[in-house]
Amino acid sequence: MIISHISLKNWRNFRAVEVNLRERVFIVGPNASGKSNFLDAFRFLRDLVKDGGGLQKAVRDRGGLSKIRCLYARRYPDVEIEVELSENELQTPTWKYSIGIKQKKGGKNEPILSYERVWKDGKQLINRPDPEDEKDSLRLTQTYLEQINANAEFREISKFLESTLYLHLVPQLLRYPEAFSGPGLQGDPFGRNFLERVMKTSEKTRRSRLKKIEDALRIAVPQLKQLTDVKDEMGIPHLEAVYEHWRPGAGKQREDQFSDGTLRLIGLLWSLLESDALLLLEEPELSLNAGIVAKLPALIYRLQKPKKRQVMLSTHSAELLSDAGIGGEEVLLLTPTSEGTKVEVAASIQEISSLLEGGLTVADAALPHTTPAQIDQLSLLR
Repeated sequence: MIISHISLKNWRNFRAVEVNLRERVFIVGPNASGKSNFLDAFRFLRDLVKDGGGLQKAVRDRGGLSKIRCLYARRYPDVEIEVELSENELQTPTWKYSIGIKQKKGGKNEPILSYERVWKDGKQLINRPDPEDEKDSLRLTQTYLEQINANAEFREISKFLESTLYLHLVPQLLRYPEAFSGPGLQGDPFGRNFLERVMKTSEKTRRSRLKKIEDALRIAVPQLKQLTDVKDEMGIPHLEAVYEHWRPGAGKQREDQFSDGTLRLIGLLWSLLESDALLLLEEPELSLNAGIVAKLPALIYRLQKPKKRQVMLSTHSAELLSDAGIGGEEVLLLTPTSEGTKVEVAASIQEISSLLEGGLTVADAALPHTTPAQIDQLSLLR
C-alpha cells in the first residue's frame, strides 16, 4: 500500500498543498523551502499511532501547535492533514484519512481535534466530533486512529502508518552512542540505536541482509569484505569487516573505524531491505561518492519494486537526479513564495515537462528552478 495523495493546510512552511504521490517520490527545492517539513507530515501521522505516542505527544515533540502552524495561516489557525491510501499508484484509493487540529480554548497549549474523518471505498466510516464527543470534550484530545478500541474498522490505516520508517543516519551517533546522553528520539531517526535494531532481527534474516550489503559495499568499497555482526565482551553489538590494505594480512575494523560514507551506505541499504513499509530518506547522497550517488535511483527501484513499497527522499544532488529513469511525475518541486511554499509535480510545469520530453533529465530540467535568484551575489561577499 502507498500514500497516493496528500493535502496539507497550515502545516509548517505550507499554507496549502494538494499533490499526488508515486511509489518513488523525489523532493527538490532550495534550502529552507520545507523539504524536511514535508516529510515530517508523514512522520507526524506515524507518531499518532506509535506505542507511547498519540496526538498530544506528537504535537508536544514538535514544540506545540504554534510551532507546527504555518506562519502564513493568518485568520485560519487549524492545522489539517489528509492522505489517501491505494494498493499502488495506478489504482483508485481504498482509504482516506483526514484530521484537523486546533488549540483548546483556555487550555495550556493543549491541542484538540477540530475533526477526524475516515472513508473506505468512498463510504464514510468516521466523522468526528460525534455525539459522544459532544458529551465529553476531553475525548477530542485523542484520535480514534491511536485507540485500539476505536479503530477496528480502519486498523489497516493505523498499521500502515505505524510501520513508516525514517532514517537520516548520523555516523557520529552510530560510532559513539554513549557520548550522547539523554533519551533518544522516537523512532531513532538518526541511527543512535541502529546496531541494536540490526541485532533484534532474526539471525538468518540478519546474515542474509548483511551479505547483500557486503556485496554492494564490495563494489563501492573494494577493500572491504566479510561484513558481519559481533558482540564485544560487554555484550554490546558491533559491525565488523575485514579491510584489506598494503600490509600482508587484512585487518579487521569495527564501525567506529568505518568512513562516514560507508556507514551511511550501510544504513541506507539496511533500510531498503528491512521491510515493505513507507521509507522516508533525507539527502541520501551525503558523504557518498558521486558515482555511487548516480546509481541510487536504480538501486532503490530494484529493491522497492518486488515489495511494492513507497520511498520518498529529499535531495540536492544533480548526480542522483541525472538518472534518465526518473520521471517528472515522480518529482515534487518546492518553491518558496510570499504566501508559503508551493509544491508542484515537476511534470505539471510546462517548461519542465517540455525539457523532459526533449530528452533532458530531471537534473537539467528541474534543478535550475531550485537555485536562489541572487546566488551570484554570494561570491561578492567580503
